[in-house]
Amino acid sequence: MKFISISIVLTFMLISAFGKDYKVLSPNGQLKINVSVAEKVTYKVYTADDLIVDSSEISMTLQNGTVLGEKGKVRRAKTITVNETITPIVKRKFDKLSDHYNQLTIDFKGGYSLVWRAYDEGVAYRWTTKLKKDIVVKSEQVNFAFTGNHKVWFPEEEKMYSHQEREYVYVDLKDITAERFASTGLLVELEKGRKAFISESDLEEYPGMFLKGNSSNPYTLTGKFAGYPLKEEQRSDRDVVVTKHADFLAKTVGTRAFPWRLMVITNNDAELLTSELVYKLAKPLQLEDASWVKPGMVAWDWWNALNIYGVDFESGVNTATYKYYIDFASKYGLEYIILDEGWYNLKNLMEIKKQVNLKEIIDYGKEKNVGVILWTTWKALEDKTDEAFEKYAAMGAKGFKVDFMQRDDQWMVNYYHRIAKKAAEHKMLIDYHGSYKPAGLRRAYPNVITREGVLGLEQTKWGNMANPEFDLILPFTRMVSGPMDYTPGAMINKTKRNYKPCFTEPMSAGTRCHQLGMYVVFESPLQMLADNPSNYLKEEECMEFLSEVPTVWDDTKVLDARVSDYVLMARRSGEKWFMGAMTDWTGREMNANLDFLGEGEYTMVVWEDGVNADKHAADYQKITRTVTKESNVKIKMAKGGGWTAILYPKK
Repeated sequence: MKFISISIVLTFMLISAFGKDYKVLSPNGQLKINVSVAEKVTYKVYTADDLIVDSSEISMTLQNGTVLGEKGKVRRAKTITVNETITPIVKRKFDKLSDHYNQLTIDFKGGYSLVWRAYDEGVAYRWTTKLKKDIVVKSEQVNFAFTGNHKVWFPEEEKMYSHQEREYVYVDLKDITAERFASTGLLVELEKGRKAFISESDLEEYPGMFLKGNSSNPYTLTGKFAGYPLKEEQRSDRDVVVTKHADFLAKTVGTRAFPWRLMVITNNDAELLTSELVYKLAKPLQLEDASWVKPGMVAWDWWNALNIYGVDFESGVNTATYKYYIDFASKYGLEYIILDEGWYNLKNLMEIKKQVNLKEIIDYGKEKNVGVILWTTWKALEDKTDEAFEKYAAMGAKGFKVDFMQRDDQWMVNYYHRIAKKAAEHKMLIDYHGSYKPAGLRRAYPNVITREGVLGLEQTKWGNMANPEFDLILPFTRMVSGPMDYTPGAMINKTKRNYKPCFTEPMSAGTRCHQLGMYVVFESPLQMLADNPSNYLKEEECMEFLSEVPTVWDDTKVLDARVSDYVLMARRSGEKWFMGAMTDWTGREMNANLDFLGEGEYTMVVWEDGVNADKHAADYQKITRTVTKESNVKIKMAKGGGWTAILYPKK
């Protein structure tokens, strides 16, 4: 990771007693954090002099009775300014990130500190400790006290044993009681079109944060955490439920930094789509060499139920079927296929099903330049960690898709880190499913290339929760935290009226171009083609796009966006630009100004909703035109529709 430029300015203040106020501004001066240290530590957040978070109390209680932030005596306060450039090993929105912030560190007597950062895009804080002995964290007090009864996109949970695949309830703050809680991140709608996205980063050796209502203040969101697991019950090959939690959160070392509590604060909806605050706050790269980490497109078998056709063998979990997937991937230059559930005995990861010759499949993939990724339950991998990595890495597998964790207590968070590190030792990728949201791990271990923690296309096999209305919430909420394995690509597309669940021949709600638009809008460095290769092989025009669209980007421009309604984006990869638009169940017309292009003429190839897409959702048309940076393109999308384009510079 190469730092292009850095400047640090130090300012020291010596304080001998509590009862002081401190201030830190964002580099552009628009965001301001006021921290008050008295009997309690509280903070306020302002944007453009408007108070958006009122006095909010924060603290951390250790099991020995010490309370970080209570009657704290300040030894010193220090502010620094940092301006550096981060070059991600695996890109997402940009090839380089500007990491520019002002930081306030308040050191307290007793061996602990409170660190604040103010970015132009948001604010964050964390506790740090320098204690000689190991500690037990009893509880943490996290509060976000908003100034009014704002609306919230609230991914409400029923229990903390969760895949974090939730619908977003659009609800008033006052209606979120102390009994209601949500996984993070969630989105708060502020005044004047502003938004606040709440999440966390650098989550390690600690449970993940949920947010609940507050019985004392109806406009406050309060942190909620799973206790340390004491007893577990394995109820199936994939369900391991904690049946007893301790009355504390974490057992950990005494000298450490705790997770960042963060808010991305934007002036408009579009700015949410370019934030990389979670990544910037995460632990830097922990690998000496990560050059082997390769993003790419994946032919996926599970969503389409391996239900291929037009072949002379019986389809299913068998060697011939997987070779068919490899042939398809090779034809279109896809980097990987995944062998999902069924290839091994679910009771033992080392036992391969007899109808699957895995070595032959992997070797065939090598001949065709297609890597093979293997699905497993987390518990099966936990039971055989060393054996499994050694065996399947030696065989040539490129990674594991690890599924069904459904927890983010301290033990399980540690599991994510442990498996990421072990996989890196064997130069293997990890795709976490049944997972909590991204919280910075991919910066430290870029081989954790994507993860679920999102209600995705798989839901259409048994219901229609993943529909155009929902799809237009995700870019502004879940995607702000990091890559999301939504698994797009349905080729059987239905209108709202005609959609129905089907497990073995699934379909999507919304148009064909709505699905194509996802490949530009939705971010995942390991991006799935979820549908049946037999279906894709009949769709040569769509495969022209899907075989060329990248999974990582050099630049991102948001041309127009409104949460839950529509989005229009342009992304660059090398000299080519890719554009994508999506709408909810409302048909829309939009205009795209192409002033982001370079000089000269471009060939623009467009896939757009057909004139009959409102009645037959798979209807689309492909057109080609010449454009320049002075051009303005009219976009028309059907109900549940989309639009996408590739722009090639003319030589």
